[in-house]
Amino acid sequence: MDLSQELALGIDIGGTNTKYGLVNHRGDIIEKGEIRTDSFPTIEEFVEGLHKTLSPLIAKAGAGDSLRGIGIGAPNGNYYTGTIDYAPNLHWRGVIPLAKLVSERFGLRCSLTNDANAAAVGEMMYGAARGMKDFIMITLGTGVGSGIVANGHVVYGHDGFAGELGHTIIRHGGRKHWSTKLDGSLEAYCSATGIVLTARELLAASNEESLLRNFSDKELDSKRIYDCAIQGDRIAAEVYRFTGQILGEALANFVMFSSPEAIILFGGVINAGELIMAPTKLHMEKNLLPIFQDKVKLVFSELKEADAAILGASALVWEMRD
Repeated sequence: MDLSQELALGIDIGGTNTKYGLVNHRGDIIEKGEIRTDSFPTIEEFVEGLHKTLSPLIAKAGAGDSLRGIGIGAPNGNYYTGTIDYAPNLHWRGVIPLAKLVSERFGLRCSLTNDANAAAVGEMMYGAARGMKDFIMITLGTGVGSGIVANGHVVYGHDGFAGELGHTIIRHGGRKHWSTKLDGSLEAYCSATGIVLTARELLAASNEESLLRNFSDKELDSKRIYDCAIQGDRIAAEVYRFTGQILGEALANFVMFSSPEAIILFGGVINAGELIMAPTKLHMEKNLLPIFQDKVKLVFSELKEADAAILGASALVWEMRD
């Protein structure tokens, strides 16, 4: 069959919603939609709901013989076993053999990995990492995720869970993470949640006037902090400078570990643009050995945030061809 006619089904599972899309080899999403993850009490009902929803979409797209397989990105997804292992934000508990269940119900090959690794594969196939064999993808959203690609392959480790760079400790004895309880992890500072915590700390430590004081603790979020920063608010700007410093120092460690061609930043936090990029780049280069300086590209993702999860999951299907 002509390669250009082949399609992949990409599925991204979140705690509230599951997004899906039919994707061609160029990264065009032919059809897409979503269902509520939390409306299915059991995993078997979820798989049946997926099949019921997607069967008409597959038929409408005429995807029958051209559909090469299904790729799934999910929290705590294990590429080796095809299972979701003890995902804290899903209501199905324990170890879930999702790839097996989906493959059996749809009669198609199915590959599964965690959402950050799926994003890295998507970036390699459709985005800023096209043609690269060594890069690191950092997702900066509600949390901090990562996918490490070395020699053209995602680094999964011996058990499938390698690459949790968001939970590495970059401030020993630092801020306690609200969920893991680790002290000083990257996610505690550089996620959207961490940015809000930094703003609260700076406001509490100063009597300086700030636009941020117009918002209650509940109202204050990273978008409002950004809006205040671009209006010239000094404390809001310092939030991003400090966040960029922490991120840059962490990225320097990651560079010296795997010597990537590029580090690609993705997620809602990067909407801050140069407010986050400039200090990140500065502190990354400042903390690198000379042999690594000015070698690693630091770039924003080229994938549309709304579609990236679907594209990343679908890209797993093309990997299955190897």
